[in-house]
Amino acid sequence: MANNATTALKNGLAALIFNNAALTGLGDAGGLLPSAAAGALYISAHTADPGVGGTQNTSEANYMGYARVAVARTSAGWTVNGANVKNAADVLLPEATGGASNVTFFGIGTAASGAGKLLFKIPATQAYAVTTGVALKIAAGVIDVTVE
Repeated sequence: MANNATTALKNGLAALIFNNAALTGLGDAGGLLPSAAAGALYISAHTADPGVGGTQNTSEANYMGYARVAVARTSAGWTVNGANVKNAADVLLPEATGGASNVTFFGIGTAASGAGKLLFKIPATQAYAVTTGVALKIAAGVIDVTVE
């Protein structure tokens, strides 16, 4: 199926999802309104492609000490440029206290733990071997998605 969304819709959805900004001109006068509180999206690490039907815990890293990291749905958390979105600051995953995971994908989802809705999956630019004593740092701009 072809992607038929307009540039205006893609840009508006990116701003709504990542910066909690209203998508104006849709529905009533206010459009699709932002949340009362911006909240956060959660970065997850994955050892394989979680797939388009996966959840946040599909192929999720499981080293001891691992936890998802909250990133605020604001301009401090995400840089939105049209439909393109990048993490605005470094994201530091917790240090491994045991075990190991080979991280090849990152995810952006809705829950701090559990199955949660996986909204975006991003292939890592390289495989990251996380072993005891290692904390994975995802530099600003590395998580790069386009709302299609």
